[in-house]
Amino acid sequence: MHSPVTIIGAGIGGLVLARVLHVHGIPATVHEAESSLTERTQGGMLDIHDYNGQLAIEAAGLMDEFRAIVVEGRQTLRVLGRDGTVLFEKGDDGTGGRPEVQRGELRQMLIDSLPAGTVRWGRKVTGARALGDGRHEVTFAGGGTVVTDLLVGADGAWSRVRPLLSDAVPEYAGRSFVEVYLFDADTRHPAAAKAVGGGSMIVPSQGREIFAHRARGDTLHTYVTLTEPQEWFAAVDFTDAAAAAERVAREFDGWAPELTALITDGDTAPVLRPHYTLPIGHRWDRVPGVTLVGDAAHLVAPNGEGANLAMLDAAELGTAIAAYPDDVEAALTAYEQAMFVRPTEEVVFEGAAVLGIDSRDNTARGPTDLITGTGR
Repeated sequence: MHSPVTIIGAGIGGLVLARVLHVHGIPATVHEAESSLTERTQGGMLDIHDYNGQLAIEAAGLMDEFRAIVVEGRQTLRVLGRDGTVLFEKGDDGTGGRPEVQRGELRQMLIDSLPAGTVRWGRKVTGARALGDGRHEVTFAGGGTVVTDLLVGADGAWSRVRPLLSDAVPEYAGRSFVEVYLFDADTRHPAAAKAVGGGSMIVPSQGREIFAHRARGDTLHTYVTLTEPQEWFAAVDFTDAAAAAERVAREFDGWAPELTALITDGDTAPVLRPHYTLPIGHRWDRVPGVTLVGDAAHLVAPNGEGANLAMLDAAELGTAIAAYPDDVEAALTAYEQAMFVRPTEEVVFEGAAVLGIDSRDNTARGPTDLITGTGR
């Protein structure tokens, strides 16, 4: 290839792609809107699956580095009833296929594996346009452009690269997370810490769920899921942390106090995380010189697979580019043909069904059966 691959977005997918290309001796530049890795909170734990995310880590040649950042014991999973009763628990004996890592540590691992200067921080894309013959020009806020023979959008739900390929726009999925952290939980929030246990906890209910997991140390990371229209959330004043927490917790009246404490006793202000999706089966006609990975290509509501699929997209794209060094279009065609069908073929994350539990007869029995393998 006569010019570096240009990757937009230094999330997990964009960084895996850059690393796999580097392994194959192919230069790439990653442009990221954020000013640095630490500009914002990097999120909580990610379970990296042996059937997709770990395959990408292997392709990137980073399995030893990956194992070094795995947080032991965090594959423990429990399902609780609304009264706090433990309905099911699966321990972590170290043999599970979904080891947990901190998102920020995984991202740092990938950045450390790249040549200095690969990631260009503070490069917010404002637009991209085709120049013909597979070449594209990318424009950045504050001035500056780059012209590339191969442009990859790894820039998430609101991708600035996607319009080169598709008119699809993400739509609200009908539910949202409200995110809260509790620090020093074992000493300051012992009842909540005991409820969550050593790994992840799920409390399913029709249209209202509580998910929590234990991050590194004794930090608890809570995701409250509410199935409500956007107008409902607009009526909640999230600029007033106490009022917002109280309003969200009101939806869980009657639940065990150690569960509602995961909302009301937060050490951070509640943060609203709406869920958006692209159309099921989203795809596009082959456009020379440009493609997408991860959420930019196939955004879905959180189901435990998003980061893993982005990593697998990136690894397979990088491998395809290396396999067709003199034929970019052959590489992109091979990659897209596999990627387009992947979301419907992947094994579903064992907690994914919980995220969509909205039926009238929903109880914790459904997810328990799924987790234990007794359900259909």
